[in-house]
Amino acid sequence: MRLKEKTEIRLFSMNLRQQTLFFMTIALGILTGIVLGGVFMGDDQIATNFAKKNAPPSLANLFGTDWLGRDMLARTLKGLALSFGVGLLAASLSVLVALALSLTASMSKVADLVVTWLIDLFLSIPHLVSLILIAFTLGGGFKGVVLGIALTHWPHLARVLRAEVLQLRNADYVEVSRRFGKPSWWVARHHLLPHLLPQLVVGFVLLFPHAILHEAAITFLGFGLSPQQPAIGIILSESMSYLSTGMWWLAFFPGLSLILMVRSFDVLGDQIRKLIDPHHSHN
Repeated sequence: MRLKEKTEIRLFSMNLRQQTLFFMTIALGILTGIVLGGVFMGDDQIATNFAKKNAPPSLANLFGTDWLGRDMLARTLKGLALSFGVGLLAASLSVLVALALSLTASMSKVADLVVTWLIDLFLSIPHLVSLILIAFTLGGGFKGVVLGIALTHWPHLARVLRAEVLQLRNADYVEVSRRFGKPSWWVARHHLLPHLLPQLVVGFVLLFPHAILHEAAITFLGFGLSPQQPAIGIILSESMSYLSTGMWWLAFFPGLSLILMVRSFDVLGDQIRKLIDPHHSHN
């Protein structure tokens, strides 16, 4: 029996929990390798070297080199590590905004109406348009991109959390706490927040790919990170001038690496959701 068939048999013989942990391990391994490779790679590996400029992919330079002789593998890993940092901060802030608004909606009917209006308002505006406007207003750069993403990616998660809060605030144990005189903030902290944690974790992981892709998009258009930073959007934008000369590797490998990183986050989020979902966790 061939090795591929044996691997498929072993994979299908695992239950859902084991398959979930298996795919989570693979996704985490890929992401860890990308981030550690970018963080610990020295700046000397992306230094200018005209003796190696415009070199195609080879064993010495797996992703080839650019018009300045810089190693594209090193630049790509640096760019992905930078995108990871942007996604981490932006997703964290976005989750905090969604959590704060969902808990605010539980305070009163007026607060719920205001939160619902804000969610509908931000959902009615295309992400990329509002993101460019916010980032441009804040002067671009790392701060502008992070705040722009954080302020535009919370509505979908806030809607999910608000629906959970509306169900929980009418629960019997919540009503008992209120009749005992517990304030709204105490009820939110001890009764609502613990039930929202699974949605927060999944939402946080699934916001990552959106944050990374939108950061690369607005940086590619010139409204994001500084051209001096080795961002994936900068790399792809610069490569457009050289594709017609046959230097296909300048865009192919960075773009493929970005897709691989984003897809790993998608897989990780989906597997975490399966692990947390009570309908799947016991299979």
